[in-house]
Amino acid sequence: MARYLTLASTKKHLIVDDSFTDDDTYITSLMNVAEAVVERDIDQPLVTLEDGAGNLPAPITQAMLLVVGNLYANREPVAIGASAVNVPYTFEYLKGLYKNHPVG
Repeated sequence: MARYLTLASTKKHLIVDDSFTDDDTYITSLMNVAEAVVERDIDQPLVTLEDGAGNLPAPITQAMLLVVGNLYANREPVAIGASAVNVPYTFEYLKGLYKNHPVG
């Protein structure tokens, strides 16, 4: 079960109405994936970033929501007839603020 994201806040980010529950299990699985992806990408356990109340820094939480949003909107590994442009200061930037860069 996702530790840092809630279903309610994630559905709000996805602009999914609370009354629509058909995708709740799928969204929850994406929340778990997002936490694992960000943790692995920053090369440190998310728990090491928690404040005294067990909350993560807002940029890390937002990075996880971006992962969920991307995976929810793009459920296949290819997009035909679509073009994409990376938006600056999103996922790469947000998680990069906390990336652990091991020394030599």
